[in-house]
Amino acid sequence: MTATDYVRHEHHEFIDASHQALENGTLQSILGRLGDTLGARNREAWEAFGDSDQVRARARSIKDATLAELDRHLETLEQSVLARGGHVHWAADGEEACQAVLGILQSHQAHRVVKSKSMTSEEIHLNKALEEAGVEVVETDFGEYIVQVAGHRPSHIVGPALHMSSQDVADVLNEVSDEPLTNDREELAAFARRKLRRRFADAEVGITGVNFAVAETGSIVLISNEGNARLTTSLPRIHVAIMGIEKVIPNLADLPYFLKVLARAATGQKLSIYTSIVQGARRPEELDGPEEFHLIILDNGRSQILQSPLRESLFCIRCGACLNACPIYRNVGGHAYGGVYAGPIGAVLTPLYDGLSDHHHLPHASSLCGACQAACPVKIQIPEMLIKLREQLHTDQKMTGRVESFAYRGWAFTLRHPRLYRTMTWLASRTLGRWKRRSGWFRRLPGKLSGWTQSRDFPAPAPQRFRDWWREERS
Repeated sequence: MTATDYVRHEHHEFIDASHQALENGTLQSILGRLGDTLGARNREAWEAFGDSDQVRARARSIKDATLAELDRHLETLEQSVLARGGHVHWAADGEEACQAVLGILQSHQAHRVVKSKSMTSEEIHLNKALEEAGVEVVETDFGEYIVQVAGHRPSHIVGPALHMSSQDVADVLNEVSDEPLTNDREELAAFARRKLRRRFADAEVGITGVNFAVAETGSIVLISNEGNARLTTSLPRIHVAIMGIEKVIPNLADLPYFLKVLARAATGQKLSIYTSIVQGARRPEELDGPEEFHLIILDNGRSQILQSPLRESLFCIRCGACLNACPIYRNVGGHAYGGVYAGPIGAVLTPLYDGLSDHHHLPHASSLCGACQAACPVKIQIPEMLIKLREQLHTDQKMTGRVESFAYRGWAFTLRHPRLYRTMTWLASRTLGRWKRRSGWFRRLPGKLSGWTQSRDFPAPAPQRFRDWWREERS
């Protein structure tokens, strides 16, 4: 089974999808190199950045303060965009955002669109809506172009086609190539360059996401390593940018803090190759740029998250660092998560955006090791949010079974009674602890507990309690 075979099937069941991913040898080989490439580069970039803790803390505080007055900053952004001759559209959900884009296209009788990579457009399934309306839409990021031709979903925020080998890519692109292509990476990139540059020239509308939107100036900031974002915003007559409400920052002076951490967290670079600051439509004295600029500001559940205990999830700047660090993602890949967002942050965002009951496995798709939080450039406390989602599952959603409920109640009762706790731990150390003194592990657990030991061992109690050891040391 190849990586291509694996991702052609949509999954919404994490456990089943994970088993299939673990049995996919090609995918496992690709994911095995992830930690040696992006993950290693991330770590090296932070180690070489002397002021990283202070800059990350400042970026986090800017996000926190901005969300506290989000309505005011969004109003300022709207006024700034309008003052520069742009147009602003507010969308409560994905359907409204798609309808806004279609309305712009129809008003200009436009049928050809080029897109720069945008997770927000993936979130609202924009490509599907455009294609159903008869619009020709082409992704221009190389990875996004590959997965579009293949009919896949992106598997990684930074590397959409990360789940595919070079041979997989060659097989996919040969479907749209007039000449046979080998799996040589430079040859494949050269083919995509030739193919896509004609699309830029023919397109009537260019659609992008927004990395950051500066409220005081009405600027949108686009960050890429391929330059396709600049072609998307400058060659077509109309530029449409789609942003989640959390992407706004107050001032241009705030931007450098995010630029310094985003590239390091995403790819290990000091700065991405292309950082574009776009301010509306082309001025009379300018030689290039769009004739019209439209900004679509999307809610899609974010305002509800803003009022919840999981507000911190809106700090995310979509760098993908938590995916690179996560041992779960590095074993099962992005498609197993079943949503647009994968990895640790996806295990938080997908249940929040698409419903917790439909994605009840995702909050448990973590070892809570904390690697994601350590890698996050704005220090999002992802493990804590996953625990909150688990708590919500086991209270509001009534997802806890009878055996598990009994075990939790028994454990809580034991912790409230010190004498009983001391007796139970003494028995465990004198029996199970001494029985497993040599190995220290249980390879199989009975009954419903066997699910734990299907994939890993369970630690046995220590043969001696800490309080007994401490008593001996003191004497």
